[in-house]
Amino acid sequence: MKVKDVMTRRIVSVAPEESAAVAARLLARYNVGALPVCTAEGRLKGVVTDRDIVLRCVAAEEEPSRTKISEIMTRRVVSVDAGEQAEAAAQIMAREQIRRLPVEENGKLVGMVSLGDLAVVPDFSTEAASALCEISANEKRL
Repeated sequence: MKVKDVMTRRIVSVAPEESAAVAARLLARYNVGALPVCTAEGRLKGVVTDRDIVLRCVAAEEEPSRTKISEIMTRRVVSVDAGEQAEAAAQIMAREQIRRLPVEENGKLVGMVSLGDLAVVPDFSTEAASALCEISANEKRL
């Protein structure tokens, strides 16, 4: 099974020039923990999480309505190609210690795949569980 068969196609993204306040409202409205940061052409530039907003904006005593996403986003983004095997996505998540993975096709964002997406696919529930175990084990050590 390919990543494109299990990914979530309906994605909410944010532009780098938007504010942290806008991103926070989108995270709350769509009940997600991460937003891909994309150009108008759909090129992935980064990811902003609720944690990024809290640590790099609020805790740093910056004004969320005046802080641009480009200033607080995570720039090092790991992604997977839509044509890759779903098992590869689970391996990347385990290796990189992440729960959500942007999916690209021809250099453009086309979806997101999460451990939850993989967990509901019978063939990959073991890989998803294994990836979650690796991520959780490392979180406990922190």
